[in-house]
Amino acid sequence: MQRMWWSSSFYRVAIVLVLVALLPALALGQPMQRKIVVFRSEINDAGQQEAVVHGMGCGGLKHLPLINAVVAEFPAGTVSAQARPFQVAYVEDDLPVQALGLVSPQAVQQVQPAQAIPWGVKYILSRRAWPTDTGAGVRVCTLDTGIDLTHPDLQANIYGGYNTITPGASYADDNGHGTHVAGIIAACDNSIGVIGVAPGANLYAVKVLDSSGSGYTSDIIEGLNWAVANNMQIVNMSLGLSADLQSFHDAVTAAYQAGVVLIAAAGNNDGPTLYPAAYPEVVSVAATDMYGNRVSFSNFGKVELSAPGVAIRSTILTGYYGRMSGTSMASPHVAGVAALVLARHPGYTPDQVVADMQSTATHIDVATYTGAGEVNAFLASR
Repeated sequence: MQRMWWSSSFYRVAIVLVLVALLPALALGQPMQRKIVVFRSEINDAGQQEAVVHGMGCGGLKHLPLINAVVAEFPAGTVSAQARPFQVAYVEDDLPVQALGLVSPQAVQQVQPAQAIPWGVKYILSRRAWPTDTGAGVRVCTLDTGIDLTHPDLQANIYGGYNTITPGASYADDNGHGTHVAGIIAACDNSIGVIGVAPGANLYAVKVLDSSGSGYTSDIIEGLNWAVANNMQIVNMSLGLSADLQSFHDAVTAAYQAGVVLIAAAGNNDGPTLYPAAYPEVVSVAATDMYGNRVSFSNFGKVELSAPGVAIRSTILTGYYGRMSGTSMASPHVAGVAALVLARHPGYTPDQVVADMQSTATHIDVATYTGAGEVNAFLASR
């Protein structure tokens, strides 16, 4: 008991001393930096973690239990990867992440049209799978800008979600990117608009990007945490960054080991595959055009599959429809096919789902550009 009292008193004194030392910097409005502070495995109590972070100079913004970490803001230059308490395994910058879709000019259609199958959904032979497989009941989570919760072509398939940017707030889309992605995966089979690759799948919207399509790595990690905690089967990430962060990879690995099929966009700058798509646990998806060719903007290197990603018509905000291009659009085509596979083979592991999609893909280019080839919904779900 005496030892515990001493430890508690030590933390309180340390916190006071550090805060007093920081007052001049805070008063001067010193720039703040977001950091991901990952603790050693034995330091897993939230209160203990907060005490350590306070002792480092700031309070935690939120906890990331999937990787035993805390996100915090510190005055610039006060925390480095080398100088850290013994309880901390490592510290990384909480880097920005961006959505990977491009809005086509004059793409918005503001009239509620009769249902038609978008060219990409048709091209990968989705409709040949629907008589037996629609992805019914498969839980697909989009880590994105949210989903338009009242869109008439999505509403019936939305089963829940979460906002990692502002926990407790709505996970409704305020950008449009996430709504477009969701429509490619599972727009309803009704009489209006479009139909998704897996029109029977259950959609979950985890809002990790803001109204500008931007977010932080920690928001994506928290989204993966939510997906694992809520038994999601598939996670689509139409987003990316160029830096390889250990904390991000640790979160991806934890989700993969929990049995989640992870699918991500390769990137749109004709360069090396972005993260998280570049991680080995994630299915990296390149973009193709309506002639089956790799699109010039599509990133390359570590690629597993390819799918349509040019002028894709899908759902957008306020009940409308529009076209977008990018690997952001290719990735949800593959996520929809994964839902068809899991509906047919509910006991499959992530590796088995990926193996089915790769073994049945149509080879179209060298592997570094299009992976095993263009995904085939009909053959993969047999």
